[in-house]
Amino acid sequence: MFYVFGALLKISLGAWTLPLAACAGGVLSTYLVFALAQTRNDGRSSIMLLLLTGLSINALFMSGIGFLSYVARDPQARSIIYWNLGTMSGASWNSVVVLGLVTAIGTAAALSFGKPLNALMIGEQEALALGVNVGRLKWVVLTINVLMVAVATAFTGIISFVGLIVPHILRIVRGPDNRFLISGSALLGGTLLSLADLIARMCVRPAELPTGIVTSVVGVPVFLSLLGRRQYLF
Repeated sequence: MFYVFGALLKISLGAWTLPLAACAGGVLSTYLVFALAQTRNDGRSSIMLLLLTGLSINALFMSGIGFLSYVARDPQARSIIYWNLGTMSGASWNSVVVLGLVTAIGTAAALSFGKPLNALMIGEQEALALGVNVGRLKWVVLTINVLMVAVATAFTGIISFVGLIVPHILRIVRGPDNRFLISGSALLGGTLLSLADLIARMCVRPAELPTGIVTSVVGVPVFLSLLGRRQYLF
């Protein structure tokens, strides 16, 4: 929507315009998922219902993106297509500064919740007995994740499987301690993404392959192999 209507709305906040628009969209979609998935009187939802609602909201938003791609002019349509495929070809120092600040602040904030998240792994009732405010913890951590992912996706587009595979690889290597997983995922995820971007720039020179294609081609077999490990449970 920003690529098509951003110029018409004449809203400009410099390098922060795109990430703020992405954050607004991420918060809206997340709120819709949780609002539509609530079936209990206490406002809680089953995991399966959250997943199915999330898939439905994703399909709705993707249809909107498809419509905007259809009505957009050629430069705008190409921007939307490349954004859907995921690419870092449009990186600039302004985007690096914005993304770096958001990532550093978000990672530090997430690390401060490492121990409560570890307590939550043994069960909600057990975490409550240990003094963890489970409801508040979920919403705070979810908000941090939504904002970080929205800003990153705003600049690079949809790059699949990095955030899905990296934490599970680290769980196999080092265990489920969230204090390690949060920092380790940031470092290993950035490293793998840089390698994928390097491959995307070199394999079809002088053209550049979208990074999201590389991560999907490599990520799908790795993810399926993780699913096939019977001794490992997600």
